[in-house]
Amino acid sequence: MLTLRHNLLQSYSARGPSYQSLSELVLVACLFLGTVAHAQAQSPAIHSSAGGPAHGLERLLSSNLLRELDSSLQGVVAKTSPAVVQVMVAGYGPEEDHGHTNTARIVRQHAIGSGIIVDPDGYILTNAHVVQGAQRIRVILPPRAVDSPLDLQPIDAAHILDAKLLGKHKDSDIALLKVDARNLPSLPLRSDVPVHQGELVFAIGSPEGLQDSVTLGVISAVTRQVDPDNPMVYIQTDAAVNPGNSGGPLVDIDGNVVGMNTLIFSAGGGSEGLGFAIPAAIVNFDYQNLRKYGRVQRVAIGVRAQNITPTLAAGLELARSWGTIISDVVPGGQAEAAGLKTQDIVVAVDHRPIIGLPDFVSALYLHPPDKILPIDVLRGTNRMSFNVAVLVHHDELSELADVPVEQQSLIRRLGVFVTDLDGSVGRLLHSDRGELGVVVVAEAAGPNPVETGLEVGDVICAVDRTPLESVSQLRAIVHNFKSAEPVVLQVERGGRLQYLAFEME
Repeated sequence: MLTLRHNLLQSYSARGPSYQSLSELVLVACLFLGTVAHAQAQSPAIHSSAGGPAHGLERLLSSNLLRELDSSLQGVVAKTSPAVVQVMVAGYGPEEDHGHTNTARIVRQHAIGSGIIVDPDGYILTNAHVVQGAQRIRVILPPRAVDSPLDLQPIDAAHILDAKLLGKHKDSDIALLKVDARNLPSLPLRSDVPVHQGELVFAIGSPEGLQDSVTLGVISAVTRQVDPDNPMVYIQTDAAVNPGNSGGPLVDIDGNVVGMNTLIFSAGGGSEGLGFAIPAAIVNFDYQNLRKYGRVQRVAIGVRAQNITPTLAAGLELARSWGTIISDVVPGGQAEAAGLKTQDIVVAVDHRPIIGLPDFVSALYLHPPDKILPIDVLRGTNRMSFNVAVLVHHDELSELADVPVEQQSLIRRLGVFVTDLDGSVGRLLHSDRGELGVVVVAEAAGPNPVETGLEVGDVICAVDRTPLESVSQLRAIVHNFKSAEPVVLQVERGGRLQYLAFEME
């Protein structure tokens, strides 16, 4: 579970015989409890004479209302929790000592998170940060539900499955896993479930490793931007969420997944009622992309936008003091060709109202890459509509797939294809560390012999303490490693150096 300490760190409703839905039942229950509290406040010394306050109170307490509410809540949990797994990750990373990172000492690390089975054939979603640096990923299926602590269900080997990472998207913090299993309980994803402030929700997961835990709360906000420098929006909830809940679902009273729990605001590292979940629409969009392509495809139209402030509106004499303004239009881009200009105020995208920058970013994020993008803007006081052709947003690393096959070399023991770091490849990576090293251009298909932690775009600079100059040198070094021998790779990733440590199979 990511924790924020002022900055970023770590369709079912059981219905009773008299009520139309669980939400109505909860409302009636709240009214009932309020009536009880009022009766007690008005009559501190309650008498039991017929017709007195005590008689009315006893009659209310004998009602089936609370039992119906209890049964309804249990029904939602019984349907959803079997599709929530515990994710166990083993890997290597720098040692943490009292909050300080010791990059000189690489140690074995373990992490626990949660996951959602979204397809009976073994597709599981979790957070990307849960599986970061993983050498081995296993999922633990929830045991059969029991009604008594004396009837404990031990977790046997059949409930523990090895998982393969099919893809991940760091920007949204979503990863897709696959296990070799069939007919698993699952929670289908939907993008059309409305979410409202104040509605009841359940958070299900493995907080602090306590598998199959359920907490109840409400939705505190539906579009919360937690980082002003990051337009990503979240659903905020006061349902108790702790480290280990990451990747688990936030479900409504009908059993719909409304979000994926991913981070918290906390001063002490535990739940303080400020939990945040990735909205289901984004989760579903990323799932479809990761399953089909192994990465997330997004669209770009060649503009930059920002929130409008009252000061900005006054200085530019805008028609609105709130909303989203186009601050830059890329020359020769799709937006310019369609007719958009700087200082246009975005009113709607894909016929969705745009209130602020998070709405604009979300609308672009969720737009299909094969369709024209309709945008409505205010130019001065005139409302204008444009249809913008889109480009699929290419992470420059994806262009490594265009490296000619004859330049690629398979290092089978590492499960990757690599190429020498020459000028053309270096330009793709924006590497400024010279032309020494070997670049990972793709992962080998099928199960890899060892989980190295290598990613496409990594520049392998050294093996153990030996600087690396060529693919042939890497092949010779790897060939001489014995089984179970420790290996440390120094890699450049995103312009920064780090170590990847593992044991050779």
